[in-house]
Amino acid sequence: MPNDGLGHFTPLDMAAVLVLILAWSGVTVLIEHAPRRFPSTSNLMAQYRREWMVQFVSRDPRIFDSQVIGQLRQGTSFFASATLIAIGGALALLGDVERLIGIADDLTTGTDPVVVWEAKILLIVAFLTNAFLKFVWANRLFGYCAVVMAAVPNDPGDPAATPRAQKAGEINITAARGFNRGLRSLYFALAAAAWLLGASALLVAVAITLAVLLRREFASTSRTVLMRPEDDRPDTRS
Repeated sequence: MPNDGLGHFTPLDMAAVLVLILAWSGVTVLIEHAPRRFPSTSNLMAQYRREWMVQFVSRDPRIFDSQVIGQLRQGTSFFASATLIAIGGALALLGDVERLIGIADDLTTGTDPVVVWEAKILLIVAFLTNAFLKFVWANRLFGYCAVVMAAVPNDPGDPAATPRAQKAGEINITAARGFNRGLRSLYFALAAAAWLLGASALLVAVAITLAVLLRREFASTSRTVLMRPEDDRPDTRS
């Protein structure tokens, strides 16, 4: 039938979804592969994670390091659980699309068939599912990192101490990368929810999401602090 499939969507709808996907993938590449002369906050934090493992080798006792890893795992567990609940809510919404259509009719003009609303919800679910998988993998990697850290000899002079600590640092960085990807998927899941209001709303939401992510990675106060030279201490005099 001519009205089946993609025929229900306007060219603006398809263009908006394409922009959403390109923005999501493009900003990830930009953040993770930022120029060395203009690193992202994530890149800067990766260097501090490596430095953490350098200090970890000679730290005694190492209870502080185990507490930090525990906190990181708790963070990924929380977001994984919250995302799974959100996925369940979105899937439940698929079973009651008529109510959603009734609400949308009060906010938008025109009436779209049920398949259009199902596609919009499934797009949100896709981003949420990606986020959930990233959080779960990040949680597991932080667990691997904890095990490798526990295998680092207590003697800093042991030949295996530094190499194992470096391995732990790289696993830590990989876990953080997965966690950050999960967070970005949540951001774009929220942007995808704007499609319920129309293609124009989706484009606006994507632009806002991009602006927020780029600011936090390249123009935030935290990045400015991380970029500050080590000998450049703030004036604390009253």
